[in-house]
Amino acid sequence: MDPDTRFVRRLLLVTIAVAFLVALWGLMPLVREALRPPAEPRLVTARGDLAADEAATIALFERAKPSVVFITTEAEALDPFTRNVFAVPRGTGSGFVWDESGHVVTNFHVIEGASRASVRLADGRTLPARLVGVDPRNDLAVLRITADTDRPPPLAIGASGTLQVGQKVFAIGNPFGFDFTLTTGIVSALGRELPGRRGLTIRGLIQTDAAINPGNSGGPLLDSAGRLIGVNTAIYSPTGGSAGIGFAVPVDTVNRVVPQLIATGRYAPPALGVEVDPQLNAIAAAQGLEGVLVLGIVPDSPAEAAGLEPARFTRDGRIVPGDIIIGIDGTRIATVEDLLATLEARAVGETVEVHIRRGRRERTVEMPLAAGG
Repeated sequence: MDPDTRFVRRLLLVTIAVAFLVALWGLMPLVREALRPPAEPRLVTARGDLAADEAATIALFERAKPSVVFITTEAEALDPFTRNVFAVPRGTGSGFVWDESGHVVTNFHVIEGASRASVRLADGRTLPARLVGVDPRNDLAVLRITADTDRPPPLAIGASGTLQVGQKVFAIGNPFGFDFTLTTGIVSALGRELPGRRGLTIRGLIQTDAAINPGNSGGPLLDSAGRLIGVNTAIYSPTGGSAGIGFAVPVDTVNRVVPQLIATGRYAPPALGVEVDPQLNAIAAAQGLEGVLVLGIVPDSPAEAAGLEPARFTRDGRIVPGDIIIGIDGTRIATVEDLLATLEARAVGETVEVHIRRGRRERTVEMPLAAGG
């Protein structure tokens, strides 16, 4: 082997050796890290007792959770090719157990358009539900489930007439399908109004900043004593998510409507026995009419006993007003919606003062409220 070849080989061996040493040196931190004994976990600092308000909130949730349910609905669809009818998922919502008989209260819009509904309990059981009755005006509906054993308990009922802005509230529901979620907040305002189904206005709503999202509908709004004070029904949000403004149907309304739905399947608010027409009244209001035009009198009604006189129509279709209702118990009545909302807050058998105008003459008559038709 000539000297040049031996020199090249030696140079190559030296280069390889140097590269190996450099690589080994670079691996030394990793080797040292691998050989280092594992670090001991830090000691956990003792927390101590929960704050009183935290403990109270946890206890409230644990008491109320068994009474809250998760509702899923299905609708029937028709296959245009096979003409077969099949069920498709329609939506989800929340509800709560009303009584020992298995009646469940939710929103009307949760079950609207559904052909069947199922109720999932807090213990994981899923039961079929039967529709008992609906009240679209107040966005309320009642279902019924049958459980042979371990029937879920009903919620304690509170009152909404004594609520004050600033009170703590707690909402339990199933937002976006995340079941049995608790959110908290306060009563932000009272007596709110929102457009409801079928052009009806829902009045007297509780406004809250407790996070209410799609899926919370029909769930309970509770006070700090764990009593039902409202049924979560809607949110105000351009995006569809919670924006800190939610609304609930007050429990005083629920407690007035639900027993009728259970008994008869529908809600008939107290009535005076007068026939009215919202559209016709709006036309008359545009022409200067103030109040609600009485268009007819129901036979054997309080209105007939009080001698109210209905409007009459001329041959050319003009309306000649009779009695016009302008107030009830001092509350101004300007539209048919005002009249219905005012009567709905009363009870059958209660006597009210009805302020009436006939021509230029005004008078007040006392009338007992009858059951609506």
